[in-house]
Amino acid sequence: MSPQYAKDQPAGFSNHIKNIAVVGATGSVGQYIVDALLKGGKHNVTAITRAESKSKMPDGVKAAPVNYDDEQTLIDALTGHDALVITMGIRAGDAQTKLVNAAAKAGVPWIMPNEYTADVEGQVEMAKESGVGDIVWPAEEQIEKLGVSCWVGLVCSFWYEYSLAVSADAYGFDIKNKKATFFDDGETKINASTWKQCGRAVAAVFSLPILPQDENDEGPYLSMWKNKHVFVSSFLVSQRDMLDSLLRVTGDKESDWTIEHEPAEARWKKAHDAMQAGDFSGYVPRMYTRVFYKDGCGDFSHKLDNARLGLLEENQDAATKRAVDMVNSGYNYFARG
Repeated sequence: MSPQYAKDQPAGFSNHIKNIAVVGATGSVGQYIVDALLKGGKHNVTAITRAESKSKMPDGVKAAPVNYDDEQTLIDALTGHDALVITMGIRAGDAQTKLVNAAAKAGVPWIMPNEYTADVEGQVEMAKESGVGDIVWPAEEQIEKLGVSCWVGLVCSFWYEYSLAVSADAYGFDIKNKKATFFDDGETKINASTWKQCGRAVAAVFSLPILPQDENDEGPYLSMWKNKHVFVSSFLVSQRDMLDSLLRVTGDKESDWTIEHEPAEARWKKAHDAMQAGDFSGYVPRMYTRVFYKDGCGDFSHKLDNARLGLLEENQDAATKRAVDMVNSGYNYFARG
């Protein structure tokens, strides 16, 4: 197929995304995506919300209530949008499948599925063994099979603040009780991204021209990532780096902390066996521990699109402080409605 250029499009063609629908606009990462979109001033933002939702939308965001059991409400809410950004919790069930089907019927050309994940593109074995692939690949395949929309996935690895704060099942830290479990020696480095960086990345991607202007346009432009992943990161860090940052932020001494070690493969197997037995408590440690294997699967630094998207460099200690503040304020993701 010959390249498509903006200069060759018919009259009335717009080479930019204007209208964006966001699912989970007030959620963990969704709120930062919406904030970055609004700050950019280039988009009209619609929040797709359940009809019973009591969430208050930010100024400048239009709410579109839907019923996931009534497809027509989804189609009506999505009609006229250039892009759909999906952010959902793990309890969302088949909601994404319904959204993707409705987006095709509404003619939405671009979808960012609910991924926000490790490198499922280049690390297939990791994606399978962590369970991440089972979450990510079906939506991508569904979008391509329907043949109406294109997808762009965000590979950002784990959310840094969330992963430090949520529980020791994630990065291995219990901040409240000053306990850490290092996987192997705690020196394996992985990429990680803050919620703010994810928000900036999504806004940057959908602010790009859709097509190159002509054969001399080297980009970046959105269609560079048609049915592909954009790779972003805030830091390349090990658990040792995280503990050092925690000590700087809190003023603790290392002797104030209890530090244990557990072989990563043994930790993964225990979590995997739990999942196989129907024990969902293995879900988080299976996913996280596999990315910390010493095979380098968690490091995608060589693929980063940060520079092309103009993303800011970040301070790890500032992000660590946000995680500590979350813990001190009683943050509990799993208690949310």
